[in-house]
Amino acid sequence: MSFQQGLSGLNAASRNLDVIGNNIANSGTYGAKGSRAEFADVYAASLNGAGLNQIGIGTSLQTVAQQFTQGNITTTENPMDLAINGGGFFQLTDGVNPIRYSRNGQFKVSKDGFIVNNDGLKLMGYPASGAGVIQPGTAQPLQLPTGGIPPAVTTSLKMEFNLDSRLKTTSPAGGATGIDLKDSATYNNATSMTVYDAKGQDVAVTFYFQKGETAADGSDTWYVYGTANGTPFDTDSDGNPIALDANGNPTTPYTTLTFPPTGGAPTTPTGPITMNIPAGTSTRGNATLPIAGIELDLSKANENGSSFAVTALTQDGYAPGQLTGIQVANDGTVLARYSNGQSKPAGQVELANFRNPQGLQTLGGNMWIRTVASGDAVVGVPGDGNMGSLQSGALEESNVDITAELVNMVTAQRAYQANAQTIKTQDQVLQTIVNLR
Repeated sequence: MSFQQGLSGLNAASRNLDVIGNNIANSGTYGAKGSRAEFADVYAASLNGAGLNQIGIGTSLQTVAQQFTQGNITTTENPMDLAINGGGFFQLTDGVNPIRYSRNGQFKVSKDGFIVNNDGLKLMGYPASGAGVIQPGTAQPLQLPTGGIPPAVTTSLKMEFNLDSRLKTTSPAGGATGIDLKDSATYNNATSMTVYDAKGQDVAVTFYFQKGETAADGSDTWYVYGTANGTPFDTDSDGNPIALDANGNPTTPYTTLTFPPTGGAPTTPTGPITMNIPAGTSTRGNATLPIAGIELDLSKANENGSSFAVTALTQDGYAPGQLTGIQVANDGTVLARYSNGQSKPAGQVELANFRNPQGLQTLGGNMWIRTVASGDAVVGVPGDGNMGSLQSGALEESNVDITAELVNMVTAQRAYQANAQTIKTQDQVLQTIVNLR
């Protein structure tokens, strides 16, 4: 008589319980994947081929197969937490051993600026140039910039506003020009904005709009005067000097806007014009540098029978800034955010996927390495091909279903008891045979 079947059944049920217990233990582990014990029946080889009445000799554990199904995504509000929604693995390296792969997106920033996991392994991806341009190619450890971002001088400025056609003329009589910057009766409206010099120092620019006399054909003329930190522009849009009166007020405008009798967009100027900012002194008392050759676009200006309103003011300069944090986009682009409101790509996360993820070898710590069975890694950026997208401020939970595992535990327990009962029965039968006289 053979106890082999019962013993193999006990061993199988015990292994199954081990797998179930490991699944339950990792139900709260981010990025963990549940496993399933897969068994196969065992038959003894027979002489001269298989017999018709061959009885199996039990079962054996064929493999413990990990189940790479998607886990639930939970938000954490930590921008360094990353969740993969779909296929793919993070690539991690220590610079010496083979690349590790993980679904656990709990990352931090090391003292050297590298993005690392809890074991100190570095997240891999594409670096960015100093100008913030992603450099695709061979993946390498992602490192955040430790320094600040330098200032950028203003080179272009766009304004979008409406001038009220119902307002009275405020320009000097007889077609003359000139303005008293301290007397609001000499102009109709004013608006201010900030531009930046080569040092990143802010310069307060104010535009004054003065309505001229209406022409015989019904077209309206508006004179535009400008100051920088209270100092009038010294050249107009054509580069000609602007004369000042005895009180320091400009006698000629910086530029002139002409609107057709039906209102709407200006007929002149129709394209960008040049603006030169003179040197001056800011409200803090520091000297600001002159800014030459700013491209000013007034083509979005309008004149209609509604109140004066500025709807858009944009310029491309900014002050220097320090790194305040990072943000990761869905495509894996790591954006460095600075104290001056600017952001710049600092790199892009690269994901890897496999034809047979179940062929990966587990290393513990929510990490795997490739094997011959898994095949070579197929790499790409999040969202491309069969790569999942990234979600910042979130983590992927374990895909273990506690309810299913508890049911499987009951089944494995019953199987263990039943196999133990077959051994007990075999023992009783053997005892009966021994007791025969």
